[in-house]
Amino acid sequence: MSTVLSPDPVAAPGARRRPALFGISLGYFMVLLDTTVLSVAEPDLARSLHGTVAGLQWAVTGYTVVFGALLLSAGAVADRYGAHRAFRAGIAVFGAASLLSSLAPDLWTLVALRAVLGAAAAACVPASMAMISRLYPVPAERAKAVAAWAATSGAALAAGPIAGGALVGLAGWRAIFLINVPLAVLVLALVAGPRVRCPRGDRTIDWPAQAVACATLGLFTDALIALGSGAAVHAACSAAGTVAAAAAFAVLERRSAAPVLVPAVLRAPGMPGSLVAGAAVNFVMTGVLFVLPLVFQETLGMSALRTGLAFLPMTLPFAFNPLLTGRIVARTGPRPPVLAGLGLLTAGGVLLGAVMAAGASYPALLAGLVCTGFGVSFALPALATLVVTAAPDGTAGAAGGLLNAVRQLGATLGVAIMGAFAAVGHRSGQAAVALFVAAAVCAAALAAASVRRRTA
Repeated sequence: MSTVLSPDPVAAPGARRRPALFGISLGYFMVLLDTTVLSVAEPDLARSLHGTVAGLQWAVTGYTVVFGALLLSAGAVADRYGAHRAFRAGIAVFGAASLLSSLAPDLWTLVALRAVLGAAAAACVPASMAMISRLYPVPAERAKAVAAWAATSGAALAAGPIAGGALVGLAGWRAIFLINVPLAVLVLALVAGPRVRCPRGDRTIDWPAQAVACATLGLFTDALIALGSGAAVHAACSAAGTVAAAAAFAVLERRSAAPVLVPAVLRAPGMPGSLVAGAAVNFVMTGVLFVLPLVFQETLGMSALRTGLAFLPMTLPFAFNPLLTGRIVARTGPRPPVLAGLGLLTAGGVLLGAVMAAGASYPALLAGLVCTGFGVSFALPALATLVVTAAPDGTAGAAGGLLNAVRQLGATLGVAIMGAFAAVGHRSGQAAVALFVAAAVCAAALAAASVRRRTA
């Protein structure tokens, strides 16, 4: 995803580099926060803009579809034009699009702006890693900086529902976008200057193939959402468009000198199963964050802030458990935490679904929420290590980008498929079916991983 950068001959002392590292990490925090912060604002958003469940699904997936699709080539953009330029441009666009989102007059305008936010976020994530490499040329120092940068992802996932609930409770759904504006200004101020400038490269980008990849994902998601809403004709048209776009993408990839999907990575031992597991984890995590707020607020009568707090048993492990996962990976390898995480996610889905089927009661949901939180925080860090380790020499960046893209596809499918069951109402019965589907998805991924483990 990014070239190896030569050390900066005038690397700044540690105290002078910390503000830049904080800015890079804060930018990463901001773009990841937007993947979860909207979840608790769904009811307020629907009332304010008179949206349907399908519209709410697109408000969430408009971000994740574009983000996931563009991650595949965002690293190439950073290498070609300089990572610091890509990062700063992405943050600037993210701040401006957030301001416009807060002023959106209707739901579909917001959906379009969420897509712009997704594109800006994709520009930031791989570029931030290259900037850290430039800022910390000494390997030992770089490892510590990368750890601090990576820890922000768990914090963002944990803070999203709470921050969203607090902001919605104070000022409505528009506040969750307005808060990004001063954050973006602060990030740009922290990363200004010559310390993190990265050289241009000569890596080519297959723009037509990337555009068709985006179209394929978008049409596929639209087909799922339309099907869940009962719009059969709409779903059939989008499904046909998906097939046509996928066929065009396959043709472009075969002819491309710089394919979006690197063949050597796809053929690496164990890579397909790892990618499926990554998609399954995000399917459950994002689907649960979409469905349960509707139940908490519509059925249990919780406020937006209480809804955010209700997710703490699930989201707190995201912030601290990856440290334990790292120690386990160092001692046993990545597969045991992956299998444990998938097992916990399966159990979490079953427990949550059983409680919903019996009649929603928040205290009874705690065990399922805890299992889901620990399942995610065991599986994802270990999967990242597994994928990068399995990748052929010189393709670790491409493998990491592919894992992130597949995870975002899983998140999109989670919202679309689990949301389809919630489309008929927000009662506990529909939520139970959605959660049992999540458990089945993780059980299938666990079975595949276990079989490979026995035959390895």
